[in-house]
Amino acid sequence: MLNTKKWSYWEQKSFLKDIDLIVIGAGIVGYSTAVSYKSTNPDAKIIVLERGILPSGASSKNAGFACFGSPTELFDDIQNFGEETVWKTVEKRWRGLQRLRTLIGDEKIDFQQNGSWDLITTAEIEVANKVRSQIPYFNSQLEKITGNKNVFSEDDNVSEKFGFEGIETSFYNRLEGQIDTSKMNEAFYQKSIEAGIHTLFATEVISIEKNSVKTINGDFEARNIAICTNGFAKQFLPDEDILPARAQVLITEPIPDLKIEGTFHYQFGYYYFRNIDNRILFGGGRNIDFEGETTTEIETTDSIMSTLKELMNNVILPKDDFKIDHQWAGIMGVGATKAPIVKQLDENLFCGVRLGGMGVAIGTLVGEELAMLIS
Repeated sequence: MLNTKKWSYWEQKSFLKDIDLIVIGAGIVGYSTAVSYKSTNPDAKIIVLERGILPSGASSKNAGFACFGSPTELFDDIQNFGEETVWKTVEKRWRGLQRLRTLIGDEKIDFQQNGSWDLITTAEIEVANKVRSQIPYFNSQLEKITGNKNVFSEDDNVSEKFGFEGIETSFYNRLEGQIDTSKMNEAFYQKSIEAGIHTLFATEVISIEKNSVKTINGDFEARNIAICTNGFAKQFLPDEDILPARAQVLITEPIPDLKIEGTFHYQFGYYYFRNIDNRILFGGGRNIDFEGETTTEIETTDSIMSTLKELMNNVILPKDDFKIDHQWAGIMGVGATKAPIVKQLDENLFCGVRLGGMGVAIGTLVGEELAMLIS
């Protein structure tokens, strides 16, 4: 790539001079930040810097779940983080989903509200009994957040309905849905173009010093800088509670007469799958090797891929023939809590990171909150 010092006068004028805001990361948070800031500062010059020729983070590699919390996850999180933190986080996820749908539009993200199922195996019946007793309370809390009654219900017919093996019962969430991740990213990119925001791809950031951003293609200066790199943020934020968390995913070839429709959480959400284009997309397995999956290496591993394929054969599609078409990995940002970090780090430096694996749900809201903070 040609260094910025060798750019023409026209290029330097358009992309280097008088930048009001540099956003690092062309994902959900990055574009939401840029678009939101532009809406309140219409004359601002905004440049988005992205390390890859396509967005490198989880925004372009996620499973496309429009979810805000399954019953077993909520039950477990309340034990670990407390009531107040959990319900505040759920509220942010819900509001974030509504903001995403409003900002981009359901058609442009192919939003489908097919519901989600929290699958329970025989070994998890004891936990399921505890969760079942909390369903009325969870529903009352969700009614305050969503305005909808009876969001959760038990569905003990899920195996018969979809052909699963080894599933005793499930908890159904009627408000959750699914999106097309590639359509969402394209819609964000187009929205940024319409707003007059420039994105420079294949421009990896090496370091940030005050108002200066050093990249592999040269240096940029701006009045404000926003770090929106989520799982890759540790290199810029060594003192913040954020770590990378790799998620591995596979997808089948099209399956004739596929019965499965909706999104599904398995083993407390460590595994998840859905239908897309008559295929099954299946991901997870980080619990097999937490230490090994705390990495920014965008690679799949034999151990996790073999586990995913085994569960496909034994649990999800035990009666169907299928072939794996493709597999990939994405990097999430996690920490000691599931609440995002949206803060001012220095006079002109800000960040919106640590989406806790819920970027689709919470990313748009985080970007808008970050833009307000910068303004």
